[in-house]
Amino acid sequence: MTRLSTAFAKAHPALVAFITAGDGDTAANLDALVAGGADVIELGMPFTDPMADGPVIQEANIRSLNAGTTTADIFALASAFRKRHPDTPLVLMGYANPMTIRGGDWFASECNKAGVDGVIC
Repeated sequence: MTRLSTAFAKAHPALVAFITAGDGDTAANLDALVAGGADVIELGMPFTDPMADGPVIQEANIRSLNAGTTTADIFALASAFRKRHPDTPLVLMGYANPMTIRGGDWFASECNKAGVDGVIC
């Protein structure tokens, strides 16, 4: 079984939590989500024009980008998270542009190396 299928096979509904990478102390916040009982974590990839998201996520994206968050930073956060939390599923969520600018194969390879369990695009 994968980490995701294991999370959804539990006897209770899965708690899926979302956080935007680079908005505040992401590593500490990810750890707090796990400690608080999150079964799956969606790590948002900040984007310049998050039009499909509401104002709270839009503001988080802007704060993250203003802090200089890059795709490399997101993969570093994911990789460090995976080392600290080997059993908690981590899904990247974002827009296609940052995921495909270097090619889908590159992005998939980086996700695999970082221990990412899935992608929402």
